[in-house]
Amino acid sequence: MNGLRAVVVCLVITCAAVMSPGAATAVTPGWSALAVPAAAPPVTVSHLAARGPGEAWATGYEQAADGLRPMLYRWDGTAWSRDTGFPGAGEPGRLGKVRFVGKEVWIFHERRGAGEILRRSAAGWRAVPLPQALWTYQDFTAVAGAAWVVGEDDTGLKVLRYDGSRWTAQSVPDGVHYVMGITARTATDAWAWADAGTGTSGILRWDGTLWRDAKVPLPPDSNVHTILPEPSGRVTIGGSRYVDGAPRTYLTTWNGHTWRTTYPPLGDTSIEALVRGPDGALWLPVRSDHAFQSKYARVDGTRTVFSYGPARTNAIDVKPRALTRAGVWLLSFGSVEIYGSKPNLMSERLGG
Repeated sequence: MNGLRAVVVCLVITCAAVMSPGAATAVTPGWSALAVPAAAPPVTVSHLAARGPGEAWATGYEQAADGLRPMLYRWDGTAWSRDTGFPGAGEPGRLGKVRFVGKEVWIFHERRGAGEILRRSAAGWRAVPLPQALWTYQDFTAVAGAAWVVGEDDTGLKVLRYDGSRWTAQSVPDGVHYVMGITARTATDAWAWADAGTGTSGILRWDGTLWRDAKVPLPPDSNVHTILPEPSGRVTIGGSRYVDGAPRTYLTTWNGHTWRTTYPPLGDTSIEALVRGPDGALWLPVRSDHAFQSKYARVDGTRTVFSYGPARTNAIDVKPRALTRAGVWLLSFGSVEIYGSKPNLMSERLGG
């Protein structure tokens, strides 16, 4: 009798676990492949950004007969399509970062050596040229009321700011020789990572009046790959440092009170594509140990877990280069090399 009672109890518990809402919601959707129209290989992906689940833009460049050709793709919530309607689409050049400013899309465009900002509104595309040509363009960012381009000309470092009507050249603290990247939360709160020429990175912050040393306690002998400022006030800085001759990825985070550095188990992964996912964790693509699948890391506090994209037949290398949050989804965009062909474009989605 006791044996029969034990069997009945086990059956009841099993059925409750299967039928309970908690058990149903515990199922985590996996990564799925999205079709992308092919470009002229080999291709290079620069950036990916989404306004929501129904609008995302991916940029880069492809190899044409006369050199590099800019490459722009749009996601409409259902499929990827190529956009060739912007100024200079058929000319040598490349596209860089994408930013959303109000209802417009702003994209940096290097066109025959000159820099400009492409602006897309309901009326179509128009170009805003930089006030001068630079021999290298390091980075671009834009928010409501301001945009920045950093680079160099034959006289040295240039930080150019656009207020919607005119450009101005900005000065930086003494001793800063290079600015490798820039991002902004608002027109009066921008961040940049810089090098004083010693090989060690430092953080600069724009307060609406001046660029100042932000005094961030970065790990010694480290460099910076990206800065992620968030509307909540939280700031995450990602980069790497050499430990015993090998690079080691770090994250330095401002929680509103203090800076804290952690070392997630990411090896020597470049952390440029770091994003805050819809689940509140940090996500980034990492080097895969499966030739036929992409790999992603989810970093939540001290816990790091990994997931794989869908298996691709005859894939030698699957490299998601950019990642973005698109509503409740994560979207990735990059390249895939199939055996016997040159690398072309790939995209994957988590959720949906």
